[in-house]
Amino acid sequence: MNTIPYLDQEEQEMIESIHRNNYQQPPDMAAEMRAFSDLVDRTINKKKAISIRLLESDIQKIKAKAIREGIPYQTLISSLIHKYANDRISSSVM
Repeated sequence: MNTIPYLDQEEQEMIESIHRNNYQQPPDMAAEMRAFSDLVDRTINKKKAISIRLLESDIQKIKAKAIREGIPYQTLISSLIHKYANDRISSSVM
C-alpha cells in the first residue's frame, strides 16, 4: 500500500488495518472520543472577544438579516468573518 506523507506511523497503520479488514477499535472508544473532543475545544474552537466599531445603520441591517435567519446578530457577524478568514467569501464580494 502507498504511504501518505502527512500521516504519522500510527495513522498509516490504522488505514492499512482498515484496508485489510482487521481494524479493531480502542477498548474504550467513548473515552477516546471525549479526549479528542476536549482537545479540539481547547485548541481549534478557542474563541476570543474583540471590540469593533460599526456604523449604526450597518448594525441595524445586520440585525434585521439575523432575525430573518433566526440567529443572533453577533453569530451572523462571527460567521461572516469566519467564512472570509477561511476563503469561503472573497473580498471582491464584500
